[in-house]
Amino acid sequence: MGGLKKLIINHLKQFGTLGILMVLVLSGLGLLLYSKGSHFQRFIGEIHPLIAMGSSVILGFISLSFLLSKKWFTIHKKYPIKKVFPYAGLTVFFALVAILIDINIVYPADMNIPFPESLLFYPIIAFLVEIIFHVVPMTLPLVTSTFIFKRSVYDRIVLPYILIVALVEPTYQVVFMESYTTWATGSVWVNLFFFNITQLLTFKRYGFISMYALRLLYYLIWHVVWGVLRLELLF
Repeated sequence: MGGLKKLIINHLKQFGTLGILMVLVLSGLGLLLYSKGSHFQRFIGEIHPLIAMGSSVILGFISLSFLLSKKWFTIHKKYPIKKVFPYAGLTVFFALVAILIDINIVYPADMNIPFPESLLFYPIIAFLVEIIFHVVPMTLPLVTSTFIFKRSVYDRIVLPYILIVALVEPTYQVVFMESYTTWATGSVWVNLFFFNITQLLTFKRYGFISMYALRLLYYLIWHVVWGVLRLELLF
């Protein structure tokens, strides 16, 4: 515990930012559970949202603390905002590709959480997604590899691990697209794979908060804005 306390003190601003985000996520969850708790069922099934989000908060804190202690990844760091413009531009591109795929195959009308609840729901689920699909899968193999080899192998394994972790979300997504054509599932997989690589490279260079921000941008375009427009244009 002494090591963790020292880590938090040495990186107080980073942990403060993470703490604020976690409080906002859990507060938003409380508001949604009070009004529309059923929204979470399609994503986490029978698991209670409080258990799912509470676990993601704990796992996220533990994993990010470890990654920060090893100086492998950061929670957040200062940088000129223009440095992330290329990553944001790519994120917009990936969201537009997702829209083009939808126009051609037309997902179900109830695919998205309805507006205005979507403005609260997607930032919450985005946090869960980032922890489950990115932070934890990056942490576990790094811990295992460095434990087995008893020396720093981070520089040699981090990029291969980024490519491997980037496979997780797109593969998970296409598992639920059995009724769609091969070109549709293939397009979704490739688009999400490169989006995940973009996010993980952002995580490596600029920290967790920046990676999370890209997810928010993607969800804003794909789920929130297009989620409203598609009901008028496609149905």
